[in-house]
Amino acid sequence: MKPQIVLETHNASYADSIEAAKGAPLSLTGREDVGDGHRWLWAVADDGREDWVPDDLVSESDEGLMASRDFSANELTCSAGEAVGLIRETHGWAGCRPVRRQR
Repeated sequence: MKPQIVLETHNASYADSIEAAKGAPLSLTGREDVGDGHRWLWAVADDGREDWVPDDLVSESDEGLMASRDFSANELTCSAGEAVGLIRETHGWAGCRPVRRQR
């Protein structure tokens, strides 16, 4: 994976954001938002954590609503110029992880 370079410093806004494994149950509150043409839904995980999730994360099954893939809304605190590894892009956002520099 080719490292990406952070353009602007970002400080994480939330300490305990929603996470869901593929197949994990989710519930929706009915709140939704559309930004830059992307639809976001306010979801609650089984452990009570809640946050905005992309609409394509939620799928319906015989058991109810569930996560269609692994998802984490955890934000990365990073500095401009720092290298990060891209995990997934969706809804105008990029999920990244820090790239450790080798000595």
